[in-house]
Amino acid sequence: MLQAINLTKKFGDFTAVANISFKVEKGEFAAFLGPNGAGKTTSIKMFTTLLHPTAGSIELNGIDPTKDRFGARRSFGIVFQDPSVDDELTAYENMKFHAVLYGVPAKEQAGKIEELLTFVELWERKDGLVKTFSGGMKRRLEIARALLHEPAVLFLDEPTVGLDPQTRNHMWSYIEKLNREKQMTVLFTTHYMEEAEKFARRVLVIDHGKMITDGSPAKLMQDTAAQSLEEAFLKLTGHGIREEAANAADSLRQHRRMWGGRR
Repeated sequence: MLQAINLTKKFGDFTAVANISFKVEKGEFAAFLGPNGAGKTTSIKMFTTLLHPTAGSIELNGIDPTKDRFGARRSFGIVFQDPSVDDELTAYENMKFHAVLYGVPAKEQAGKIEELLTFVELWERKDGLVKTFSGGMKRRLEIARALLHEPAVLFLDEPTVGLDPQTRNHMWSYIEKLNREKQMTVLFTTHYMEEAEKFARRVLVIDHGKMITDGSPAKLMQDTAAQSLEEAFLKLTGHGIREEAANAADSLRQHRRMWGGRR
């Protein structure tokens, strides 16, 4: 379902992703973990057509995103790390726009929108302008929008930032149900290790742009003699506070200034 072979992404002299290879099978529920600046978001952006690889190859649902961007986009849903909803539209209008854009059949749109806005507890605010929403409400709307077209692959880049524990558990339980019943492939990033330990059946760890290890939470804990996934993660990646995130952001800003946002 997802495959990266020798995938590399450079921004000038900075290598954000360095020759990584991995495969996620159909129906897997996998966590993609790493410290700030490890290369997680850059990797996801390559799968989701927002960045073009410097080298290597990728495949998503049998499609090469570098050659068929629109075909790839029809196959996945994504909740970005940064806000992406339209503040000048209502919650319902955001959902309706996405439904039309992704070809959800007209006769199904209203029912799906109501179901998902109800799921994220926003149905009563469906006619409210998104610019009046709190950060948590916007995040919940993004999650509902990503699920609207029932994607084959769901990417979640730190999706629960800003959500209270009740909403986080509700969201993960719903996505786990979709994964189980519809065989929807899920790849998510998070800094909440308890989420990965509880819900992920497989964990891929990346650091300094390189793949470190891959296995179930139990295997990673066993391999590192750790009592929790968080302890295992720290043993694998170290305890020091990272500067890579700032360095990567500086490199990306320089790249955008040089190339005007072109790939």
